[in-house]
Amino acid sequence: MAKVKDFFKKLWKNIMGLSDTNLLMLITIVAFVLMYVGAIIFQGKGFLKPQTFFNILNGQAALIIMSCGMSIVMIDGGIDISVGGVAALVCMSCAVHLDYKGGNVFTAILIALGIGLAFGLVQGFLVAYLRIQPFIVTLAGMFFARGMTTIVHNDPFNVANESFIALKDKRINVPGMGSVNKLGNYVPAYVEIGVIVALIVLVVMFFLLHKTRLGRSFYAVGGNEQSALMLGINVRRSRFLAHLICGILAGIAGFVYFLHVGSGAPTHAGGAEMNAIASSIIGGTMLTGGVGNVIGTFFGVLTLSTIQNIVASAGLGDAWWTGITIAAMLCLFLVIQSVVISARKKGLQNK
Repeated sequence: MAKVKDFFKKLWKNIMGLSDTNLLMLITIVAFVLMYVGAIIFQGKGFLKPQTFFNILNGQAALIIMSCGMSIVMIDGGIDISVGGVAALVCMSCAVHLDYKGGNVFTAILIALGIGLAFGLVQGFLVAYLRIQPFIVTLAGMFFARGMTTIVHNDPFNVANESFIALKDKRINVPGMGSVNKLGNYVPAYVEIGVIVALIVLVVMFFLLHKTRLGRSFYAVGGNEQSALMLGINVRRSRFLAHLICGILAGIAGFVYFLHVGSGAPTHAGGAEMNAIASSIIGGTMLTGGVGNVIGTFFGVLTLSTIQNIVASAGLGDAWWTGITIAAMLCLFLVIQSVVISARKKGLQNK
């Protein structure tokens, strides 16, 4: 009994010894695992199939990319609510380019990157060098992107370009993860190309945040701007690059979203910016800046999507039930963040 008690004491000490970023990320991962296990127990064996998990990734690949960009901006102490509008503009622009302008997939990708880059440059400049509040700047960016989407083309339509459809329908099989259907046939598990892109972006952003000077400057500026200035960090450059990266990732996310839906519509990616913010917060990124991790954000996206699936599986398919559940979950994680950070600060003061 004493050994068990000592083990848990040591475990607790090690957990509390983690940084704020890693501790909040750990809480998110544990919450996701418990939630998914609960879904398997109470909602049936459908959640036990690997393809169910891969379907979450397939459906949320664009949100993973978008949320990575959002997390970087939030770590730096800002916010970007234009990402959903940028994704919608990318979808419509690429769709029109492919179907009405005789374009190809390569030039469509360049258009997506160009749109994301343009928004990142303009918004980053206004926030970093003209000192305009990021919420106001990106709110204007959101309205501009949504308006431009309607100007590019007003009506929704499916893309008929053959090369694009071939790329959209491409599936990558995951070895050893398939299942046997009711007819006794083996069905391989698969992911879409967008998932591969999302995982590559996730790895690159993790490396950027934790292995480069620029990543460390994001944490420093978000944590305390005055201290960052005293350390010789170029705060304006840091804020500009955070918004630039977020804009580029929004462009990439827009094309991945386009690959998933295969159409252009003014309503595409509606509310995606709110989902990206929610995923970042659930993943342990603090609105005050200086704390966050894209791995936690990844699990935040998975947690958000799992909540939606559980609500739908429970027969509560109405949109408001999903909204209410997400709101409750978001408030819970905000409370957890506040309690954990306050407890750690008191612990450090007592020492």
